[in-house]
Amino acid sequence: MKEIVVIGSGNVAEALALALKKKGMGPVQIFARNKETGPQLAARCGCGWTDDPARLAPAGLYVIAVTDRAIGKVSDQLDFGGAVVAHTAGSVDLDALSSRIVHRAVLYPLQTFTRGREISLDDVPFLIEGATTLALNAVREVASGLSSQVKEVSSAQRAQLHLAAVFACNFTNYMYTIGEDLLASAHLPFDLLKPLIRETALKAVASSSPRLIQTGPAVRNDYRTKSRHCEMLVEKPDYKNIYINLSKNIWETSKKI
Repeated sequence: MKEIVVIGSGNVAEALALALKKKGMGPVQIFARNKETGPQLAARCGCGWTDDPARLAPAGLYVIAVTDRAIGKVSDQLDFGGAVVAHTAGSVDLDALSSRIVHRAVLYPLQTFTRGREISLDDVPFLIEGATTLALNAVREVASGLSSQVKEVSSAQRAQLHLAAVFACNFTNYMYTIGEDLLASAHLPFDLLKPLIRETALKAVASSSPRLIQTGPAVRNDYRTKSRHCEMLVEKPDYKNIYINLSKNIWETSKKI
């Protein structure tokens, strides 16, 4: 693989740039508008940084790791020559990249990233797509150098996967937030839930289907417990609605097993 430039300095850009460095694949430059996080990330990667489009380094692959809404604008503003240009978003079509870019691609790591938290990408699924054979081969080479799990999917498939990830990750984490809030009302620490959260996640990973490991009053249709819980949530109507809807869906799903 020729030189790689990472565009962006947010969560995903940081994770990919550091992973590329660790695997001996660069990057040769960080292009980022943020004058604080851009230079910091470049320093950690041992490469140059710029926010000047005229000083964008020549490369074989440009990885655009910016917010979803900025992908089109960024790809249209910079001159990539005839290089491969890939974005890293799960829910954004390949064609969101500027139409003047011939070798458009997608390099999407299916993982949650938080600034300052460095994680291994060795087994993180990378979903790739390319408008040309050159583009597809380029992102496949990079993805294979970062992870053992690389799969070519369409934009429609990737969007569906991203939707599933929102439920499995983002919404699940919000449930933890609700749990923390409810515990705080009783002056209890969130740490009490951590062993339960860990075991639930481990069971889901180990099982052939999460449906098979569902527990709790909803799957048992324990009306008495559910009614008591709803009474406890009278002053938190949003949480009560979530509780009722989720309980209903869990029960309906469990009857199909």
